[in-house]
Amino acid sequence: MPPAGAPQDPTQARRQPPPRRPEDPRRAGGPDDARRQPPRRPEDRRPEGRPGDRTQQRPGAGGAAAAGGVAGAAGGYAAGRMDEPREPELITHQSMTGTGRGYDPYDDRYDSDPYGYDPDGFTAGGAAADGATVAAAHAEGGYDDADPDEGAGKRGKKDKALLTPAQRKKRRWRRVRRTLYACVGVFVVLPALAFVVTYFFVDVPTPEEVAAQQGKIVSYYYAGGEKMAEDAPPEGRRVILKPDDIPPVMRYAAYAAEDATFESNSGFDITGIVRAAWNQVKGGAGGGSTISQQYIKVATENDDYSLTRKWTEIVKSFKMNNEQSKDEIITAYLNTIYFGRGAYGVETAAQSYFGKSAKDLNASQAALLAGMIQQPGRSEDEQVRNQRWAYVADQMVANGWLNKSERESMQPPKLIKEGASRPEALDGPDAFIKNRVMAELAAKGYSEEKIQTGGYKIYTTIDKRAQNAAKKSVNDVMQGEPGELRKSLVAVDPKSGSVRAYYGGPNEAGVDEMDWGNVQRNPGSSFKPFDFVALLQQGKGGLYSTYDGTSPRQFGRVTIANAEGTECGEECTVEQAMARSINTVFYDMVTNTTGPKAVMEAAMAAGIPEKHGDKPTMGSLDGNISIGGGQTQVTPTDMAGAYATFAADGIQRDTHFVAKLETSDGEVLFDETTPAAKKGEPAFDPDEETNRTIARNVTESLKGVLPEADLSCPSSHECAGKTGTHQYDQGDPESSENSQAWMVGYSPQISAAAWVGTGGGEPIRDATGSPIYGSGLPAEIWQEFMANYLEPLEPEPFSELEEVLGPQPPVVDDAPEETTEETTTEETTTEESTTEESSRPETTQPSSPPPGPPSRPSEPSEPTDTEEEDDDGGGPIWGRPPEEPQGNGNSEG
Repeated sequence: MPPAGAPQDPTQARRQPPPRRPEDPRRAGGPDDARRQPPRRPEDRRPEGRPGDRTQQRPGAGGAAAAGGVAGAAGGYAAGRMDEPREPELITHQSMTGTGRGYDPYDDRYDSDPYGYDPDGFTAGGAAADGATVAAAHAEGGYDDADPDEGAGKRGKKDKALLTPAQRKKRRWRRVRRTLYACVGVFVVLPALAFVVTYFFVDVPTPEEVAAQQGKIVSYYYAGGEKMAEDAPPEGRRVILKPDDIPPVMRYAAYAAEDATFESNSGFDITGIVRAAWNQVKGGAGGGSTISQQYIKVATENDDYSLTRKWTEIVKSFKMNNEQSKDEIITAYLNTIYFGRGAYGVETAAQSYFGKSAKDLNASQAALLAGMIQQPGRSEDEQVRNQRWAYVADQMVANGWLNKSERESMQPPKLIKEGASRPEALDGPDAFIKNRVMAELAAKGYSEEKIQTGGYKIYTTIDKRAQNAAKKSVNDVMQGEPGELRKSLVAVDPKSGSVRAYYGGPNEAGVDEMDWGNVQRNPGSSFKPFDFVALLQQGKGGLYSTYDGTSPRQFGRVTIANAEGTECGEECTVEQAMARSINTVFYDMVTNTTGPKAVMEAAMAAGIPEKHGDKPTMGSLDGNISIGGGQTQVTPTDMAGAYATFAADGIQRDTHFVAKLETSDGEVLFDETTPAAKKGEPAFDPDEETNRTIARNVTESLKGVLPEADLSCPSSHECAGKTGTHQYDQGDPESSENSQAWMVGYSPQISAAAWVGTGGGEPIRDATGSPIYGSGLPAEIWQEFMANYLEPLEPEPFSELEEVLGPQPPVVDDAPEETTEETTTEETTTEESTTEESSRPETTQPSSPPPGPPSRPSEPSEPTDTEEEDDDGGGPIWGRPPEEPQGNGNSEG
């Protein structure tokens, strides 16, 4: 073996690893090291090293010791470093504080140097040291897969790269196995244990226990606090049936409606749960509960959307299916589920809907009852009833529980009058109020079933005096009129959006059971104020802007005409056109100035909803929207609420029927009577002053309609409004028949909409055989209601019209000279300061044909391109033909 410090054998040199990168000169012992190092301690001081190692060694001695193994190599390395002469050091220097350069098993320089280099850059022991170095490298973890992460922070990435591919693969698979074990534990073992524990701690209530909790009294109150009605099944109406008392057809109908796999599932359906979860992810409805789960939810009165509730529901359902037969479970379900009309249990429901026992139900009646389980709060909505009935009947056929031939011959069953089974409940016209209340509460998350079981107190917005005035006005005016005529009146408080009176129809069984206050119809010319709003919002005109009001006028391929004998001249102001309801002016305004979309946006800003369920209110954006024709279809409730925005100087407040909801013990669940709830939002412009000015200009244009239609407001009260008539047209452009007639108007204290029509859009004539216009029966109903309602109230004027938007009114030339001198007002100054163009009435002519003709009606014969206006401001002579109403158009709850 060559002596230490001698040149090494070339073959040994080739076996050595590449030299390390240079260290900091202060640590590597470079030429300047002596100047940078602190004075070393005296030779008689004990050097740092291993405990008990007092012998100092010369360079090279450690190399011989290291030839025997790793420990020797390490010891020689440390001893060689300690043998160097040191200078005296201060107590704060590294050697005095235990952080010096002596041997330390935790020293990072030793740990990071598996190759055994000494401070001079040579190995500390020749060939033996080389073997020890390799062994040290193995010991340090470069090839050891048992603990790959130990010391990773000190060795770096190069040491990890020494793992073989097989070792790396083995380590990856070990991690995958550990992850799988953890997943099995978390998602299988723990849930299974929790399921078992929950199973032994829960109980399933019996139908008798559930029945004792149901059927509490629900109280309805007027806005003033007087009790309106109570809604609860009387004692003795509920009957707990035995399995043999329920006909098979009723069971099958329930299966078809709620749980087609009931006979085979174990209380819960994994496929249904996954499908419901997927529907919710996509934004749809859930609906993954089995019949057993629904029974548990009813029994526990817990329908919270939580994992805890769903978990316990599944466990209880599973336990119920283990302890009871399927016959017992379906009987318990049908004895406790809510069917609507205040009926819990199938026996009570059969009596409430059909006046018969459950054992006598036929397939059609069973399908209807089963269909109402999902939407019990809409039992009086004919459209919803028929849809649910058809769905259940079709599912019964699909599952083999009903013959296809029997299904084809089935018809929706007839219902008895609701009040016949519950004389204490709201009936007649007031029953529609309950339906609207329940629909509103359902939209807020309070189902009718929850309200019934909780015995809630419902404070409605209905004013008792206003409701009585509405019923009286309709009955007085419509007495003696043809029986096929339908009517509605809705009144809204502009200061809160509260519905104060609601008459949707007489609600007479077999005669008229439709809620016409919530059915969409063409509004005719009563939609024209929204044309004017759009014009004002765009700053393109005002009350005194002028258009060509002659008739007929050609707009591209479309001919527009006013009502027979109604003219306004070539320079017709908007104010005059509104009072006389000049079609040609508003069609020109919308097609050539504002655009149909702006009218739609103005109507929605005022409170007209975009849709009723899936049916849009303004389905086609063409010229028809300007005169409320085509696919423009709204409800009386919509119009009363939108005009209330004008009455409130442009502050829009959502129309609603429920003022406050309380639990049976007085806890307030929500309250719409607070100042914050009644605040509202500016409808037509974010700037409050601009918004008020727009609304006030619209009101000014509508004030002239009343004298034009020979209408008036009670003494000292101010009113404004608009008539509207939609013409009945089956291809005859010269027809004078109408199908819809409206009057919508307001004072600062109330806004009301009256409508008269037929169920199928047929021609409407009064008792004298004359066509009905908006200025006829609807105007009479509106006027009597306003008189009855406003008479006891203190008169409240409209706010002051501070600014007339657009062109200013022309100066009156024929005024007496002295009057002119005495009234040199700000208005005259304004007129003098305007340009010659502004002082002269503005005329707007159509610069080009409109983008396209209005939407055509689907008629038996070829339609004409002519639209006309009635003499009171009605709608178009031709338009979208009326359809048989299919329910009230409200959203699914």
